Amino acid sequence: MPHPVLASPDLIRFEGDTPHLVGSRCDECGELYFPATDSCTRCTATRMSPHDLGRRGTLWSWTIQGFLPKAPYDSGETPETFRPYGVGYVQMESGLKVESRLTVADETQLQIGMPLELTLIPYRTTGDGEVFTFAFRPSASA
Repeated sequence: MPHPVLASPDLIRFEGDTPHLVGSRCDECGELYFPATDSCTRCTATRMSPHDLGRRGTLWSWTIQGFLPKAPYDSGETPETFRPYGVGYVQMESGLKVESRLTVADETQLQIGMPLELTLIPYRTTGDGEVFTFAFRPSASA
């Protein structure tokens, strides 16, 4: 089965059907980045390599996005169709914190330190079909 169309395909790689976040790692000092970058702000090196950040992390901080974001957000929603969603910083197993949409928007179900796993969710619909983005959901192994 083909992989879904992604809003930002350079952020995701697949292991079979399982999505993983992709960042970069400085070849000189080892600093990690997400999204990937061409140079290191830590040591100023320009030799960077793609780095698999994995698919699991823990919730470091969160909030609920309660209003339609301004441009360049382009999900196709309107103020009438917008539904609040969770946004959080997820600390990956490497220690790097990634800002991400969360699949949970109920504050009673979000707890700092809870285990999360990467998933793909519908982001917008185009004439060619559905486009997906990444998000984190409560881990099934929790």
